[in-house]
Amino acid sequence: MKALQPAEIEKELQSLDGWNVEGDKLTKQFTFADFREAMAFMVRVAFEAEEQAHHPEFFNVYKDVRIQLATHDAGGKITTKDFALAKRIDAI
Repeated sequence: MKALQPAEIEKELQSLDGWNVEGDKLTKQFTFADFREAMAFMVRVAFEAEEQAHHPEFFNVYKDVRIQLATHDAGGKITTKDFALAKRIDAI
């Protein structure tokens, strides 16, 4: 898997809503009504991630969920795999 160049990342970001780059990771913060909704979302994302064999980093505090995506096979950099999963997450 090949890491995307900064210009490629910027172009791909235009197709996403609310995602940004922090360091070498594609990141988005989600806020839900309560803890139960946040956890349900994380479980749904986990099933999608497992199907794609691409696993995000989750950070959860009460009703807030932060997701970070990077591809281990590309040295922890952003790849097309990360953008594909981000789009599926947004669809959830």
